[in-house]
Amino acid sequence: MLWKGRRQSSNVEDHRGRSGKVMVGGGIGTVILALAIYLLGGDPTQLLNNAQLNDSQTTSSYTGTAEENELAQFVSVVLAETEEVWTELFRKEGLEYKYPKLVLYSGSVQSACGFSGAATGPFYCPGDYKLYIDLSFYDELQQRFQAPGDFAMAYVVAHEVGHHVQTLLGINEKVMSLRSRLGEKEFNKYLIRLELQADYFAGVWAHYVQRMNLLEEGDIDEALNAASAVGDDRIQKSIQGYVVPDSFTHGTSEQRKRWFYKGFSSGDLNGGDTFNAGNL
Repeated sequence: MLWKGRRQSSNVEDHRGRSGKVMVGGGIGTVILALAIYLLGGDPTQLLNNAQLNDSQTTSSYTGTAEENELAQFVSVVLAETEEVWTELFRKEGLEYKYPKLVLYSGSVQSACGFSGAATGPFYCPGDYKLYIDLSFYDELQQRFQAPGDFAMAYVVAHEVGHHVQTLLGINEKVMSLRSRLGEKEFNKYLIRLELQADYFAGVWAHYVQRMNLLEEGDIDEALNAASAVGDDRIQKSIQGYVVPDSFTHGTSEQRKRWFYKGFSSGDLNGGDTFNAGNL
């Protein structure tokens, strides 16, 4: 992808080097102590300010490798390109696109969806409109999943942004409302359709990136390879040697590739209704 020199998004929060257990500028112990001071009639402001200052100093001292910092710039540019594309597509539908934020973290992170570690992989939290990525995932994408290339990582970012699009359109809320009414096996079927639609939206984004002449030879192949690499069947096969279709939550390698490519081919926001598609 031709990205160097292009605008980086201002909606990036760099939390690398910060503990995931930090809350409101301090650890849980700090919050409890501040609450105790308040209940005793004191002013906990100074304590919280000091904790926030210490946390800020810790965060600012983090220095990534040159490769990691370049990757941070890259995903920031990718986020900026998603902002451009989805703002225009929403405008055409008479809707307003609200920008998500991208949180870069290392090791672990606290989100509105709970506490997560790097093993979780990149994820989107609808509770705070934020995407969370530990940049070490790029190494895992290349080594464990055998999906190298910068556009493989761009696909990952675009997929998570796809979940943000679903949240803004009210799709995510409708699906999650079914959780308490369905058994795990039946609910997983809806999760698969949700994930495949996010792949479709990632493809829609790639369609317009191509129109902007930002794609290089092999970029779409990198994205398709990454989509295939994170298919449920391929992951289960590599981990346990066999697959259990009833436990799928993201779709097969073939499905993920096909829905991404369908979005890439059409560029149509309204063409990815996976929930009414008879054949996934």
